[in-house]
Amino acid sequence: MENDHSKTQRAGLSRRNVLELGALGLAATVLPGAAFAKDKKLKVAAIFATPIEEPWDNQIHVALQKAEKELGIEYKWSEKVQTADFSRVMREYAQGGYQLVLGDAFAAERESRKTAKQFPKTAWLFGSGAGPAEPNFGVFDNWIHEPAYLSGMIAGKMSKSGTVGAVAAMGIPEVNRLVNAFFAGAKEVNPNVKKKVAFIGSFFDPPKAKEAAVAQIDAGVDVIYAERFGVIEAAVEKKILAISNMSDQSSLGPDTVITGPVWDMYPTVEQAIKLVKAGVFTAQDYGDFSRMAKGGSYLAPYH
Repeated sequence: MENDHSKTQRAGLSRRNVLELGALGLAATVLPGAAFAKDKKLKVAAIFATPIEEPWDNQIHVALQKAEKELGIEYKWSEKVQTADFSRVMREYAQGGYQLVLGDAFAAERESRKTAKQFPKTAWLFGSGAGPAEPNFGVFDNWIHEPAYLSGMIAGKMSKSGTVGAVAAMGIPEVNRLVNAFFAGAKEVNPNVKKKVAFIGSFFDPPKAKEAAVAQIDAGVDVIYAERFGVIEAAVEKKILAISNMSDQSSLGPDTVITGPVWDMYPTVEQAIKLVKAGVFTAQDYGDFSRMAKGGSYLAPYH
């Protein structure tokens, strides 16, 4: 599907910027509006700060494509949207009659929340480091620390050197919980396991992630957690084992990728669409739908 909006480069702001927003209201408020007409297609859009191939955003995109086929929605998206353009793209979708808009607001928390209030009849559901905001701003995140822990247990067992590593985006809560869960799992099966971790300071910089991974491998890591794109490429070249992240990335290294946590956004998307159609979408935290118990995360097949 062609993108209706101009594609620009990411502004590069950290999710750390949103921590100061923690005091924002958390109460759920029913979205104004009546139930959606059954004979009309629900118009759903997504706004992504990174290129669509970035695993985090791609999982949202894949879920919405599935909803397009199975739930009969009309779906369009914009990728590589700079913070400076975020509000404009939000307004264009709202004014274009889109009833539900998803995306990643981490780099544009203030802009997205301010704009959402201007369109109270539109349901907004964004990845966010802060809580929901009345009347119509719901939030979610990839709560996949459970399969990350299980992946760590596998890595701890598979490591022959006794040293496992992880290359991740940056040291913020949303990333730390995955890395910490991975290392906790490794330590569960091998109390003497050693760990190495590197943060690349970006959500999408494959060359830098590869460079960091090579440094860890040269220092003795023989199983590595590819929290970011680029790490698996290094593992393939250095002939060590890797744990993928967000999706099953075994195709990037069939003899290298063991397994990895998978984030399935479809339960979240399905719930949001259901509520919007019923006219009862609420400004709440939808993160629970990313947990294993709700089918929102699981381990990729063991390769």
